[in-house]
Amino acid sequence: MNPVILLAAALLAAAAPAAPADSPPPAPAPSYADLADLALAAPVVAQVRTLEAIPVKDVDAVGLRPGFARLYVQAEVTALIRAAGPVPARVAYLVDLPRDARGRPAKIVKGSQFLLLAATVPGRPGELRLIARDAQIPLVPQSAERLRAIVREAAAPAPPPVVTGIGRAFYSPGNLPGESETQIFVQTADRRPVSLSILRRPGETPRWAVALSEVVDESASVPKADTLLWYRLACGLPRTLPASSLTDADAAGAAAIRRDYQLVLDSLGPCARTRASA
Repeated sequence: MNPVILLAAALLAAAAPAAPADSPPPAPAPSYADLADLALAAPVVAQVRTLEAIPVKDVDAVGLRPGFARLYVQAEVTALIRAAGPVPARVAYLVDLPRDARGRPAKIVKGSQFLLLAATVPGRPGELRLIARDAQIPLVPQSAERLRAIVREAAAPAPPPVVTGIGRAFYSPGNLPGESETQIFVQTADRRPVSLSILRRPGETPRWAVALSEVVDESASVPKADTLLWYRLACGLPRTLPASSLTDADAAGAAAIRRDYQLVLDSLGPCARTRASA
């Protein structure tokens, strides 16, 4: 091979940046449940662009975990998604980020954009406190859109209630073999009525729906994935029915109710979370 070509290839290889093998692997993108956990607990949800990130000495970083470094970040707010009161255009906050394999503190490049889940600091205008150690999330369109949707649904006049447990469950066999209806009442933090109805008809795929009122009507349906109602059910319903829910059913009815409840859980799917602190 031409020596000139070999020399050029060697120079290019030498100039190429080395793979950051000693850097911690990037955190997985937050799931819908991760974002809902954070957004529903955060008084302030904002999109920011960093201006400066200053390392804090370990001796001054109270509560710093081993393997992490603390940064004092100054940033400009580029979009305010939710806030109970005014938030200045420029804010400051502390964030803990993992060190690399050599123990070097992480860096935040000026101009990096993040989503913050935070609270204001009383008596300190312009300062925010992250509600969790991982409440600074790299800005990507999907996460921003999900956060806005969660905040919008949570601000509705009657958002889906928090699920606290399962109440009584009832099973009614139909007149035809394979025909039945199960109704399961869901307990909620604000005592609003929520119920699950499961219908089985001969030769048809079993159908279920959730009703957010005392009357089950045509508006009852299966919640769409990645919505607040889906989150309340998928992440709030217990994995098994308590025995107290089945006191009105005989052995066959109890077995049918458990089968129908499992149908609901399978249809909702798992409440997937990726956060290490979840």
